Amino acid sequence: MTTKHQAAIVGASGYAGAELVRLLAGHPDVEISALYARGRAGSPLAAEFPHLAPLGLTLVDGEPEPGVDVAFLALPSGTSAELALRLADGGTTVIDIGSDLRLRDPAAYPAWYGFEHPAPAALGRAVYGLPELTRDRLRSARLVANPGCYPTAALLALAPFARAGLLTGDVIVDAKSGVSGAGRGAGADFLYTELEGGTKAYAIGGHRHQPEISQGLVDAGAGDVTLTFVPHLVPQVRGIIATCYLTLTEDHDDVSLRAILDDAYAGEPFVHPMDAPPSSKLASGSNHAFVFAARTRERRAVVVAAIDNLGKGAAGQAVQNMNAALGIPETTGLEQVGVYP
Repeated sequence: MTTKHQAAIVGASGYAGAELVRLLAGHPDVEISALYARGRAGSPLAAEFPHLAPLGLTLVDGEPEPGVDVAFLALPSGTSAELALRLADGGTTVIDIGSDLRLRDPAAYPAWYGFEHPAPAALGRAVYGLPELTRDRLRSARLVANPGCYPTAALLALAPFARAGLLTGDVIVDAKSGVSGAGRGAGADFLYTELEGGTKAYAIGGHRHQPEISQGLVDAGAGDVTLTFVPHLVPQVRGIIATCYLTLTEDHDDVSLRAILDDAYAGEPFVHPMDAPPSSKLASGSNHAFVFAARTRERRAVVVAAIDNLGKGAAGQAVQNMNAALGIPETTGLEQVGVYP
């Protein structure tokens, strides 16, 4: 019998942590070794997430010791980088679901996240974990920066056009997310009672995911791009829909725009070009993404991407990154399609 990889989850009391538990519990090559949640030592996981009661798991305090095979860090911004570096130096494959490893420039953290980066050396070592764009670098990676949910949707939509040399000038990303993206500790503005029946924009002056999207577009070959990114909250629990607008540098019709998506994602198991604009509902509970492109009369392209913010936007992508880093087939443990209706 093949020995399973031992996996620890740090921050298991949050939504992303709980989704990781759900996915890893069904992974044939991985065994959950410990679930860490500060101040909850000895508490059953079911006390936090009753739907996970059949697993019979218990939370512990502290942090993993170097040597565990893989560690998922689902921690607040500014709290995971030093731990990630220490674990990676001890031989652990680290998937950081937080923001601490995503931006390569340490000076961007005070500007966008409000803190001095505690371990700048980690930024040059971390691999940005969007497998459809960075798969070759993920193999055997020790430090993996799991992308943010909004950047995942935006980059899956726009990177094919950057690679085709069609992305320059003004680019607009209008994205809408379910409220689970704010986490369990969000304030009153994120309560469902405050959001039901309405949709609202937020962080218009600059959302912290904006430099991550810009960095990804440059990496994909975008020209001189001016990015406008506006996120919105919608009264649903899960899901992101990113509607992206770009001015075409060449004259393309709907057929040729679709061909760019088809070429970019040929053979990709989780990204699916569609014949009609997708709903975020299609991705619910899964690691799948759905993309669509069409031309407007004003020689613009509108590209839409739909994902589950807790799936491809967080825990599902983290498992995909782990698979890629450990040499496991990427679809392992992620074969489930979305829950519908």
